[in-house]
Amino acid sequence: MQSLRRRRVPAAGAALADELGVSLRTLYRDIAALKARGAEIEGEAGFGYVLKPGFAVPPLMFTIEEVEALALGASWVEGRADAALARAARDALGKIAAVLPEERAAAIAWPTLLAGAASAGEAERAALPLVRAALARERKLGFAYADKIGRETKRLVWPVALGFFDSSRMLAAWCETRQAFRHFRLDRMAQVEALEERLPKARRSLLREWRRAEGLEG
Repeated sequence: MQSLRRRRVPAAGAALADELGVSLRTLYRDIAALKARGAEIEGEAGFGYVLKPGFAVPPLMFTIEEVEALALGASWVEGRADAALARAARDALGKIAAVLPEERAAAIAWPTLLAGAASAGEAERAALPLVRAALARERKLGFAYADKIGRETKRLVWPVALGFFDSSRMLAAWCETRQAFRHFRLDRMAQVEALEERLPKARRSLLREWRRAEGLEG
């Protein structure tokens, strides 16, 4: 399941079998067993396999390290995101802890891995919910932007992705003013407005183009 979940395109049976160290015959049998348990795996021998979204992993499949990673990630989000996203991180952990065995739930209640706080400033806290809304709804975003020496320009952008770093939050977007992909620090944004105008392209397409422009795809 984890091997299929990591992939976004169909995986050849031979590649899966090689990764898992099993024969093709065993792989086919295991895929049939997973389908019988409700996993929506599309494909067949010779064409590759892909896991459709929505199949839930039973809680007992989370290892202690996986639970610790989730708790650490949620703690990191709490210190760097807006109030709504921080609350969502806490709520998600609560839901996970409620269905975990006691020894695994303890890794959430009494974590051994802690993320130091690096709270967003006032400008970032104001901008972050609007930027996230524009990303989620695939809408254009307008704002005033100040460069590193304080010169301000008006920008109209197509949001692509939001990066969370220790010292800042950064928006990757196609900028209509510059006619190119640009990166904008949220702490330099003002008068942020999520517009009703839809993006001319799907955000996934923009994300692929941005990744190519940044040399992140082979």
